[in-house]
Amino acid sequence: MSKSDPIFDAVTGPGSPFEIGARDGMRQFVNAPSDLNQMIERARAFGDREMIVDGDIRLTYAQAFEQRDALAAMLGINRGDRVGLCMKNSAAWMIGYLAILACGGVVVAVNSRGAPAELVAMLDDVGAELVLADHDRADRLRDGGYTGRIIEPSEFQAEAGAVLPAVGLAKAEDPAAILFTSGTTGRVKGAVLSHSNLIHGIMLMQLSGVMILHGMAQKYGTDVETLRSHMPQAAVLQVYPLFHISGMGSAFLSPLLAGSKIVVMNRWDPEEALKLIASERITMFTGVPTMLWDVLNRAHLEDADLSSLTNIGTGGQALPVNLLDAIRGACPQAFMGTGYGLTETSGSVAQAVGEDFIRNRTAAGRVLSLVDMKIDAPTGQAGEIMVRGPMVMKGYWNRPEETAAVLSPDGWFRTGDIGRIDDEGYVFIVDRKKDMVISGGENIYCAEVERVMGSMEGVAECAAFGIPDERLGELLVAIVVAKDVSEEEIKTEVGEKLARYKAPGHVRFVNEPLPRNAVGKVDKIKLRAMWPELTGV
Repeated sequence: MSKSDPIFDAVTGPGSPFEIGARDGMRQFVNAPSDLNQMIERARAFGDREMIVDGDIRLTYAQAFEQRDALAAMLGINRGDRVGLCMKNSAAWMIGYLAILACGGVVVAVNSRGAPAELVAMLDDVGAELVLADHDRADRLRDGGYTGRIIEPSEFQAEAGAVLPAVGLAKAEDPAAILFTSGTTGRVKGAVLSHSNLIHGIMLMQLSGVMILHGMAQKYGTDVETLRSHMPQAAVLQVYPLFHISGMGSAFLSPLLAGSKIVVMNRWDPEEALKLIASERITMFTGVPTMLWDVLNRAHLEDADLSSLTNIGTGGQALPVNLLDAIRGACPQAFMGTGYGLTETSGSVAQAVGEDFIRNRTAAGRVLSLVDMKIDAPTGQAGEIMVRGPMVMKGYWNRPEETAAVLSPDGWFRTGDIGRIDDEGYVFIVDRKKDMVISGGENIYCAEVERVMGSMEGVAECAAFGIPDERLGELLVAIVVAKDVSEEEIKTEVGEKLARYKAPGHVRFVNEPLPRNAVGKVDKIKLRAMWPELTGV
């Protein structure tokens, strides 16, 4: 932080849960436990509070922990075993996650939207011999050639008093989860997040919440405990995919540890979202700008009850100023916030909420308290953002060369994002070093799409890139040099080999070779300039 903040000093001082001290050359929470499951166990004390609402399924904390214990007792795994988790957003996904950790296993969070071969490749990459999968994904896994053990939610046991396996405590640096991310090669790799990584990522979110609470108490002239006692149970609308760090951390683990209610949406629908906000008295709604636009433009806002919302957040791509103004107009009582983070950093490394956000709307957030951040460029210029801290991943599973390319021996992680930092610690993202498109909050790596298109018979050259789109932020499109290949065939091939959301929104064909730059690479700046002419708009 650029200057002393009395609230920050008070809540991070000696003896506090968020006491900060130096360890291994970086700032850390000195009272953090070593095992994520230790933190999770504390939530059992919330007892009869509602924990999960998933359609007709309603589970209290006591019921959810009972189901977790029963599932953990039947898994038959040892500490360090990798266990795949391949389901749509659901109560079963969350119960499965908690059960794997309770057994000392490593959660392998598979992108459930993937095609069969893609799903199996992720599991094979980390050597997962057991997968918890819903029926649809179980079929896809078998179609893709997976031969390991699969447990479906229908097989989850529900016996009371199940005895958890005695696995002892994890060490802070033991792996807790593996989340998949791509790179410029377009091939997925598993980011290994330790118990310490995830714990610090979660505690940073908790610290932000505690500071907001102290600020509110100060504003209303009361103490924090009095204010807390008059607040209803927080309720989160879970819209991010749980296999994303944003879904796993900010919309599942953080609310769980706070005793909040988690209301699941396994498919985005703005009308349904508004119904749930009203009926479940949702207090926290965090979504990509696409979702916020949908709520404003496609839902019947005049009939909606948004009075319960106290926090609205976004991330994944820049928030247009006109969208911010529209949301504030529709929901003036809510705190607005944004954040910047990556899978490899266990979530946010910069965040801004309330007035911090409003007074610098174009920023991606302010650098968080435990994060060291620097720009790999001369002073005053934009350059690659580099971060260090206890939330930075251990590395990519079984990919030492790719790990070394982004993670230095002293812990600095190259994000691949180009940006700058001002004197107050605000971060501004100006470009992406990685050839990636963020469409509706989903990362789509052009290289993987190009690899699929380029392997099709009749395709001589191809290039994928993003164009601005009001609703999605960016829309993936492609320009192809080919013979006897249709746009629909390309979309189908990419959708089946990767995932439907990775298929180009539009494909245009040209007869001339694609333009290239001085080093022989396809010149996507020129391709973007060509696009309006090819589309006639």
